Amino acid sequence: MDLDAFALFEHHLNPGLASLLRFTGLDRVESHAEGPYVWDKSGKRYLDFLGLYGTLNLGHRHPKVVEAVKRQLDRMPMSVRVLVSEPTARLAAKLAEITPEGLEMAFFGNSGAEAVEAAIKLARAYTGKPGIVTTQGGFHGKTLGALSLTPKPEYQDPARPLLPGVKVVPYGDLEALEAAIDEDTAAVIVEPIQGEGGIRVPPEGYLRGVRELTRKRGVLMIADEVQTGLGRTGKLFGVDWEGVAPDLMTLAKALGGGVMPIGACVGRREVFEVFKQNPLFHSSTFGGNPLAAAAALAAIEVTLEEDLPKRALELGAYLMEGLRALQARFPRLIEEVRGRGLMLGVEFADADIGALVVAELAERGVLTAFGLNNPKVVRLEPPLIIGKEHADEALLAFSQSLEATEKALEGLLT
Repeated sequence: MDLDAFALFEHHLNPGLASLLRFTGLDRVESHAEGPYVWDKSGKRYLDFLGLYGTLNLGHRHPKVVEAVKRQLDRMPMSVRVLVSEPTARLAAKLAEITPEGLEMAFFGNSGAEAVEAAIKLARAYTGKPGIVTTQGGFHGKTLGALSLTPKPEYQDPARPLLPGVKVVPYGDLEALEAAIDEDTAAVIVEPIQGEGGIRVPPEGYLRGVRELTRKRGVLMIADEVQTGLGRTGKLFGVDWEGVAPDLMTLAKALGGGVMPIGACVGRREVFEVFKQNPLFHSSTFGGNPLAAAAALAAIEVTLEEDLPKRALELGAYLMEGLRALQARFPRLIEEVRGRGLMLGVEFADADIGALVVAELAERGVLTAFGLNNPKVVRLEPPLIIGKEHADEALLAFSQSLEATEKALEGLLT
């Protein structure tokens, strides 16, 4: 069978996703990437304003991260696991240094979902209780435990029965959260900003309220920073906006510098006590491997040296101003623009309108996508290394795409 890569993807991997990509004009095959740009095999260049859902904080192939991985590759790519890996140990120490106060211990996996699975197990082991409270619109992964905390029927129903003892409350509602916590609750898991839920920023004081409430009721607070962590929102971590130190924090995506996959669950020392009694309570063959650890150490170094959180704040404000000006020009299409730092969402009047705009943007060489839990919202999560010229390029393409969409829907809009 002599087929091109897209046909092979459709035939052997995911025909449903292939149809969606074709509908949005993204039935192309990627070739190479550099900085904020990606090229397909036809030679077309795209400005990447999706950033692999918040993974590419440093852009594609950041030279310092690539070099760190190459050096480690020449030395020892994988750990033998019965000896100590120096890069892994140094990464754990670095995370203890930069994360909120009290988060001294780390477990490494390969993804955000694995980090959440570790947090679930640690919370249950530490408290001796089974229950977890999650939020409507929350997204924590699609492995079975993490999926149980991701309340979307389209993902959950085919895999039922799920983890028992999970309660769902509205995001941002402290009264509902307090009512949900009972004698069986081990932990509350919350995103500082909901990503897949449509870039939803909670009311001011919400994270502090969650922290105070969980402490008062004797349950753990898990902050899912998989998408918000390492500078995306304009602070190093999303909880930093309210000075909150959770009991457990999950990280992934940007932690690998856009070069290697890695996930981490960091937490208070006493929550990790279970590893003293049972060192193999939870493990991962490839978790925190030397290549991934080297990439993460380099990514953290670049993030701090270049003060990327500050850059995200400044460029995010610039982008927000431009997007809100477009909202004023196209009020029948755009309902709201929201976000923080370079984690921005544009909510459209209808999910189909958003899909048309995504397709028009792709035609003009800008990559975006909608939120998995809220398809009305097109999210913008570009690399934190972008400059104003990249923001202007994206805003021009957005303006042209909105014009084309409005024209295509002429007579249908009210």
